[in-house]
Amino acid sequence: MKLTSVLFSFKTTLILLALLAIGAGYATIIENDFGTSTARVLVYNNLWYETILVLTTINLTGIIFKYKMWKNKPRFIFHASFVIILIGAGVTRYVGYEGIMQIKEGTTENRMLSLEPYLQITITDNGKTYYKEYQKEFTTLLKSINEFEHTIAFGDKSVNIDYANFILAKRGTAKMGMLTLDVTVNGETKEIKLPGRRSQKGLQRDLQFGDTIVSLEYGSKVLTLPFSIKLNDFQLDRYPGSMSPSSYASEVTVINENGESYDYRIFMNRTLHQGNFLFFQSSYFPDETGTVLSVNNDPGKWPTYLGYFLLTLGLLLNFFDKKSRFWKLTKFVQSKNLASIAIACLIGFGSVSLNAAEYSDDANAKIKAQQTVEYLKMFKEDSLKTADNFAHLVTQSSAGRMKPVSTLNREILLKVSGKTSFFGMNSDQVVLGMLSRPEIWRDVKMIKIKTPKLKNFIGVSQDRKLIAFSEVFKDGKYLLGKEAEKAIQTKPTERGTYEKDIIQIDERLNIIYSVYNGNLFNLFPKVITDVKQIDNNKWYTPLEAMQSFEGQNKTAIEGMVRGYINSVIEADWDNANKFIEMMRTYQEKVGAKVTLTQNQIDNEIFFNNLDIFPKITIAYVLLGFIMLIVAFFVVFNPNIKPKKTTFFFFILLALLFAAHTFGMGFRWVISGHAPWSNTYESLLYISWSAVFAGVIFFRKSLLALSAAVIVAGIFMFTAHLTGIDPQITTLVPVLKSYWLTIHVSILTASYGFFGLSAILGFMTLIMFIFRKNRPHIDDTIKNITAISEISLIIGVAAITIGNFLGGVWANESWGRYWGWDPKETWAYVSIVVYVIVLHLRFVKVLNTPFVFASSALLAFSTILMTYFGVNFYLSGMHSYATGDPVPIPTWVYYVTAMVFVTIALAYRNRDLRDSICYEENQKPKK
Repeated sequence: MKLTSVLFSFKTTLILLALLAIGAGYATIIENDFGTSTARVLVYNNLWYETILVLTTINLTGIIFKYKMWKNKPRFIFHASFVIILIGAGVTRYVGYEGIMQIKEGTTENRMLSLEPYLQITITDNGKTYYKEYQKEFTTLLKSINEFEHTIAFGDKSVNIDYANFILAKRGTAKMGMLTLDVTVNGETKEIKLPGRRSQKGLQRDLQFGDTIVSLEYGSKVLTLPFSIKLNDFQLDRYPGSMSPSSYASEVTVINENGESYDYRIFMNRTLHQGNFLFFQSSYFPDETGTVLSVNNDPGKWPTYLGYFLLTLGLLLNFFDKKSRFWKLTKFVQSKNLASIAIACLIGFGSVSLNAAEYSDDANAKIKAQQTVEYLKMFKEDSLKTADNFAHLVTQSSAGRMKPVSTLNREILLKVSGKTSFFGMNSDQVVLGMLSRPEIWRDVKMIKIKTPKLKNFIGVSQDRKLIAFSEVFKDGKYLLGKEAEKAIQTKPTERGTYEKDIIQIDERLNIIYSVYNGNLFNLFPKVITDVKQIDNNKWYTPLEAMQSFEGQNKTAIEGMVRGYINSVIEADWDNANKFIEMMRTYQEKVGAKVTLTQNQIDNEIFFNNLDIFPKITIAYVLLGFIMLIVAFFVVFNPNIKPKKTTFFFFILLALLFAAHTFGMGFRWVISGHAPWSNTYESLLYISWSAVFAGVIFFRKSLLALSAAVIVAGIFMFTAHLTGIDPQITTLVPVLKSYWLTIHVSILTASYGFFGLSAILGFMTLIMFIFRKNRPHIDDTIKNITAISEISLIIGVAAITIGNFLGGVWANESWGRYWGWDPKETWAYVSIVVYVIVLHLRFVKVLNTPFVFASSALLAFSTILMTYFGVNFYLSGMHSYATGDPVPIPTWVYYVTAMVFVTIALAYRNRDLRDSICYEENQKPKK
């Protein structure tokens, strides 16, 4: 067998891609446990991984020539683009370099620190100086790789440097790693410990051997630039009333060697280009007196960008190429139709009633409970208008977001009770009552409690789902004090349901206490009389305002707050409304710079009251399972072919999709940024993209439509779990980029297509289990497999384009389009895995619907790892993980077991060949 036939085969391609994916995925786990340097030493920068990248490039180049891909322009363009991208990456890796420049205000700097660490050795002997440096990183996992020995000759002497040990710096601390070396001069050996790490300058340590002084340093080295930069002014803007940065910028002057200079403003997403160097706004001094710029000298940028452009162009052209796999699959699917029978479904919702039994288990407290019930009934009827007026006031969040009080009220009640209304009252009424009559509301059962053990500890009955604030206090003592402290100190991986429930209830109690004191309501801006005084448009709580404001301002606040509270207590609602109007006028006059317009307030309150996403979640889940049952009923009853029912479900789904789209757009308008900037929003967007795939591309297949709805329902349901915060939040400076909007929208949309393919794969496996003696199921399997592959092709195109656009964003924002961050690494792993899935068909033994269905289902695990695993279990710039990761939910193990059991059961009936052509010169089989 010729070497070229092996090297340029698709089997070799799949093996090389698999090695790349496994290596990169494992490296993220290594990095999490043993540090970035270890991952770079063992994988990313290791010879074996770079060799595989080179072999992959050679393999791909050979296949391009072997199959004469230039005859098909789209296919040639996007395959050749990967070769160009890899070449560009190689140039960046071996020729380019990065660093950090720190400049204090008013000073001029022409030096930077290298990103890579160096062992720097300076030898002084008899007035002469010798210098030597070695670029080197160390690992704590396989220390044998660290072994090195260098001998430096100077004059008639020599210095021998021998590796002894390396200790990794603990993650999350300011401590540096510690490198231990043995230094020998003329037979005399001394040990030296050098603190240092990547991207930070090391500390120089000296050893003296008679007249010879050996100075060693491990860390970033100082590089001198051929020009200077003076920092004229560093500017930091924060969100109103918050310490959270909204943006920061550096006003600089660039001074060339010939004395010529020019001024420039560097800020996030605006780069300074000087020669081959690019400067990016990275960070700033803790005392805000200077700037930190990341520096990049990258000659591989333009080859890489060219590759990105060709990749995008080729993938897009592929969708319009009539000879492409995508086009053939689309034609095949259009020739098939699945049908179903009609089903209707009515859902009713119950209401909560008020009665004395809700408030007390003790017969002796019945009178007090009855009085509470009477108060609540009267308050419910009379307070609605005043609560609504109060809800239209503006408050400032701790992160600086301005929002209606209505939004805060909703967040409070949802956090405390898990509901947005209570006892027939909306959240505005409930919070108004808590503010005005805490002595009554402290006895109202409204705090969620779950575990029987905690109920027993507090002393309430096991059938209770809610407890009152007063029930966790006895004789003025907080019952959960010690238990909450122990639960918080327990590692997250070791916390059981009891500890989790205690922590959650402790948080809810703190929220309620803050409501009673008004400490969550930043309602009052401060009148600034001294123009030199900086207040960052901070708004204050009623108590803070009454204590810290002065003069007429203080008197006005005291009058409004006390008058308002007294009016509500006395049920003088007309007077209470007058005080609210006074507060509104005060906010509009004093806080005019940051307060919301009436239209913004009304829009957000309408959006809150609409509560569209939880309703859509219920609709998706119910409709998806109904459609799935109907679709399978049709599959196993081939005589039933009512086209009208498929169209009926399509119309229902299209209406839900329109509502979902409206909700996403409305949230965009309210937040002021694209609605995929946090976990909650991105889950909503993934759900949207899944339904988009079904409605737009696969509307003629009921199985595909049901799969799309199920994927949407699962992600929407996940978005509304307790641990995910649905609040609209502010953006950190780096996220304020149009590149982010494009990158995330395309990348995240691919998850919906991959989810759809995974569900279709699972359905296909179910059909494989029951296909014996049912030949009519085979056509359905082939049709669903084709739909699944179409979905994968779209998904791969989207995730690939989105991922590389993310590289452009990163490079334009902070000068690094690839840094092996766990999130981007797992996105890369996902791309490689799905490319493998799409190319399995080129290996004859793997060219079956069973293999494709199984691989499409299993491949989705990489998406789950990219989205959830990295966010919560691996640390990195995209990660939400801090400290010990949260334990993996038990249901994950059950789902995993179910998947493998399903594959094993389907394996018995796997013998089915696909009827869709795989080569350009073949015709589809009939």
